[in-house]
Amino acid sequence: MKQFPRMLAGIGVLALGASLAACSSDGGGAGGDESYSIVFLAASSQNGYNQAVYEGIEKRAAELSDELGIEIETKIQDGQFDANTQLSQLQNAGTTGQADAVIVVPHDGPGLNAAFPLGNDLPVVSVLNPIGPDINEMEPQVEGVVSTVASPPANGAKLQAETVVEYCEDIDPCKIGLLAGLLNSPLDIERIEAWEQVLGEHDNIEIVGTVEGAYDRDKSLTAVSNLLQANKDINGILSNADQQTLGAQIALENAGIDPSSVFLTGGGGTTEAVQAVRDGKWTNDFLNFPVSMGEAALEQAVNALRGEEVEPVVDADSLVDLGPIATKEDLDAAPDFTGEWNG
Repeated sequence: MKQFPRMLAGIGVLALGASLAACSSDGGGAGGDESYSIVFLAASSQNGYNQAVYEGIEKRAAELSDELGIEIETKIQDGQFDANTQLSQLQNAGTTGQADAVIVVPHDGPGLNAAFPLGNDLPVVSVLNPIGPDINEMEPQVEGVVSTVASPPANGAKLQAETVVEYCEDIDPCKIGLLAGLLNSPLDIERIEAWEQVLGEHDNIEIVGTVEGAYDRDKSLTAVSNLLQANKDINGILSNADQQTLGAQIALENAGIDPSSVFLTGGGGTTEAVQAVRDGKWTNDFLNFPVSMGEAALEQAVNALRGEEVEPVVDADSLVDLGPIATKEDLDAAPDFTGEWNG
């Protein structure tokens, strides 16, 4: 049986002292003469997943600073879940000379392609989804992107949908609601298409609606409550984010539906989700490890800056020994696992 995740680094704290402008790279060989400024472009700095990625970036930066005797400063910028905002931030990072490397969680990976070539030659590491026209191609598609720390979104979405098929095997009709993050996001569009492809192959499964949760519990509560008004006999909710599934759970309970009596899943591997699966309230959860992903991204960025070997693809699912989809039985076999982050 699989066990819990392999952590990439120990705990560390990195103080953010001076501004980016004061911390441009000194270059040179190993030792204390090296100083790097790395900016993290969050899809949204208010989003818990992005915050967890940054936590990992800070941890690994502190650890490598101690190990290598160098100075690594990090700073976060808020993309506000807006493609144009994040595109402008990436372009600025590549022209101002105030950063040595960029780590980004793209809100719109295909759209960020327009930022390249950057004005300055600095390495870019993408987390969660790639930069470039093909959102399922993890190998760097754009010159300047040195590494992608992710797994193909369609793969994970298909795995989720296949667990719905298994749940619905003896239910006809099996009414399922889809709860996506942002309906205009390329990442979520890809997930929805993968869900629909798998579920559409089974005549007993009926998709009763696709609603937007915006990676937010309260917005998901409202969206699912509205969906349930016309579908009180629903058999399950398929969600790609744990924050959303928490809202869906509340909506079900408010409608007098026991969450454990229907199919319910999320994505993210939050501590709340892990507990909900352990308690039998959720059927399963698609585990993510954003702290470990942030650590891996920071390490690849520093390797690029130091002229060392860079892994062009770090499979996010390979960072863990549990999952990626975890049931109560899986979690019972890993009693010490609690999740990497709070949603």
